[in-house]
Amino acid sequence: MFQIIVDSAANIPAELVKKYKIKVLSFINFVNGKEVTCFDPELSPEEERQKGHEYYDAVRQGADVKTGLISTAIFEDAFRSAMENNEDVLYFSLSKNISGNFNSARLAAEDLMHDPVNGRKIRLIDSLNASLAQGILAIYASEMRDKGMEIDEVADILETYPAKMNGVFTVGDLKYLSRTGRLSGATALVGNLLSIKPILRGNKDGFIVQYKKCRGRKAALNELISLVCDNIVEPEKQIIGIAHADAYEDSLYVMDKIQEKISVREFINTSYDFCTGSHVGPDTIALFFMAKDRELGAGK
Repeated sequence: MFQIIVDSAANIPAELVKKYKIKVLSFINFVNGKEVTCFDPELSPEEERQKGHEYYDAVRQGADVKTGLISTAIFEDAFRSAMENNEDVLYFSLSKNISGNFNSARLAAEDLMHDPVNGRKIRLIDSLNASLAQGILAIYASEMRDKGMEIDEVADILETYPAKMNGVFTVGDLKYLSRTGRLSGATALVGNLLSIKPILRGNKDGFIVQYKKCRGRKAALNELISLVCDNIVEPEKQIIGIAHADAYEDSLYVMDKIQEKISVREFINTSYDFCTGSHVGPDTIALFFMAKDRELGAGK
């Protein structure tokens, strides 16, 4: 038996965390100096959406938001606890090229594996992405575990998935991307004035890159829909993730339009994780799905 662990950037709704028996290690943000736990295991979907509205509305109003890493000590405690319970550990991480979290987990794992507790093992998988691109992999791992598959078999399969799991998104205001260095301040200012809405994606190396530009919000949403419908493989077997930063109505529009075009196994539609969401800003819409690769149409 093995325990599946994610950081809260994986963006799995609380009800699904319980359903799939996944352990979440939460980021802690500070909003105007007040501590905010990014994941609350007791919230309903409606309460999660309300908490997301309050958080992203505070960001809109100029709140001072600070984010941080999950410490190596927290990872070590979580991994050790599972091993002492005679379980192996399978951890899915936020991309190491977005955050230092993977390295914190790696250091914890290396320390524990010098003298493994109860002879148990730890496997780490870098999603090379964020949000539900992590979370959906963890859900697939849970389903495989329920079928009786062992950790190495599951991990060996799922290590191949990040090369196919796409994350594409658009933002509401370019200033948040400029603050993180993804756009210059001047480019963001001009883009906002001209209503330029970039489509961004996580590339195969786990970096966030610009894919194309659209003029206006509706055009950007329609481009996201097309990217999913034109590139997804075997949608009837897939969970598609939608994460929105207090843009629920837009998320419903995107979901409905996708369903008009293709038959999908399931959607997860949830409020964007606060830690990574604070870097892309309110009104962001992100979609996560499996394709042939992460080139978005090349060779399809």
